[in-house]
Amino acid sequence: MDNQRKICLLLAVIFCSPVFSEDWKAHVVQNLDALVSSCIVVPCSFSHPKTGLPSSKLRGIWHLKSDHKKIIYYEDQTRVDDNFKGRTRLLGHLGQDNCTLEMVEIKNHDNGPFCFRIELVETAQPTKDMFSFVEECVSFKMLPEPPKPSLNLPEKIIQGRPCSVTCSIFHTCSTHMPKITWSRTSDEITEVHRELQLGNWEVLSTLILIPDEKDDHNEITCTVAFHGGKTSFTTSKIYVKRTENFNHIIIPTVVGLGTAVIFGVLCIFMVKKYKTRIAELQSQDGSMWNRLSRMSHRIRSGGPAPPRSEQRSIWGRFSRRQRGDVVDVRSVPNNMSSQICDSKNASKPRFPSPKSQAKSCHYKEDVEDDDYVNTAELNVYGNL
Repeated sequence: MDNQRKICLLLAVIFCSPVFSEDWKAHVVQNLDALVSSCIVVPCSFSHPKTGLPSSKLRGIWHLKSDHKKIIYYEDQTRVDDNFKGRTRLLGHLGQDNCTLEMVEIKNHDNGPFCFRIELVETAQPTKDMFSFVEECVSFKMLPEPPKPSLNLPEKIIQGRPCSVTCSIFHTCSTHMPKITWSRTSDEITEVHRELQLGNWEVLSTLILIPDEKDDHNEITCTVAFHGGKTSFTTSKIYVKRTENFNHIIIPTVVGLGTAVIFGVLCIFMVKKYKTRIAELQSQDGSMWNRLSRMSHRIRSGGPAPPRSEQRSIWGRFSRRQRGDVVDVRSVPNNMSSQICDSKNASKPRFPSPKSQAKSCHYKEDVEDDDYVNTAELNVYGNL
């Protein structure tokens, strides 16, 4: 009891003496992520009035902030709380002012906060020179499941061109780094460990990928194994672009030119064929003007065209009467003309009225090519 009272009085004097407390300093990371069942490393450094002492003259202790008697680390394991026995160790050398703590097999209740205390041991007797850094304590944020790694692929992956694919993970256990593996093992892989900030580390794995056509739309997986057995992974698809060349320009151009040449040859052949056919028709049926005349006649008459011997010129086709009504007076004698008319009018009355008398058959009209002459229409009254 007396010893405990002395210790309490000494601690009270230390905390209340600003001059003395300025000589005892420590720097501890105050917040860290801790993966359950894995491990964690707490960076810690300190200073004291009697610098330069060997580690054998110093004693480091880690304890709960709420109860300094509940020790989580001590060089004498018999004084360590049962929940932490065999799970903690001091990584640094106290003679080098390093009080870094490692804790493995993290449990859900290992959230802290935990504080460090330094003691000077000059003799076998209990020392009076000690200091607890209750202002510099660390608390853990418990992670029941591991975080997923970050998988980064290039924006463009071109067939046959090497590219870098990276996988990274953050952790807080620098003594047992997470291990990164890839679903592809034939490519070149490099790995880097770096400290981002005090107590926080990153493992970065880079895979040199030489994509092939068969890799298009395939998946690539990055898996992280943490100390303690837990794992996490990230999967992403690979989209490979074919090697850029001029085939997409040359092939359409050649196809277009070939099509144009074939079309031009066909056009020339068809033009020559139709020119030959037109010449043949012109030599057989006469001029185009005559063919148009015959076509006009067929349309008007609604029947087949007359024989070539009976075909007339355009002027004759547009005459006022049919050719049968035209009489060639040059080939008919005068007395024959009179007889024809007499035969047609023989049945008429002897003295008809002028108004009821029909016209004579000597009515003539213009005919084509001067082969016919125009005659005046003759009206005969009375008997001939």
